[in-house]
Amino acid sequence: MAFSEFEVRRISKVVAGFVEKRRPPEHVRDQLDLMFSIEEQSVLLLEKRRLMDGEVIERPFANASWVKTQKVWKLYWQRADLKWHSYEPAAAVPTIEAFCHVVDKDLYGCFWG
Repeated sequence: MAFSEFEVRRISKVVAGFVEKRRPPEHVRDQLDLMFSIEEQSVLLLEKRRLMDGEVIERPFANASWVKTQKVWKLYWQRADLKWHSYEPAAAVPTIEAFCHVVDKDLYGCFWG
């Protein structure tokens, strides 16, 4: 079941603030930028990059999936195999703010390298 309109607005406000804080400088954003999307019960953080031929690709690198029955966000990162793997330092967090904090700190270097 997808988020309610109220939940989408609240989540968007929190994640947009986080993304804005982590975005590259203005002069770089046409080549490399950060963005997010909300799909069903998940929030994806994406890297938007312009390739040499001008093609623009969007690559997800962090995923928070809401598990309503457990009232937690499960955190995942995308490995080189392009599959989502549980983020072991914090496999689940109680709030979307906690998700942003975990990704920001990135103790294992899975999100920011």
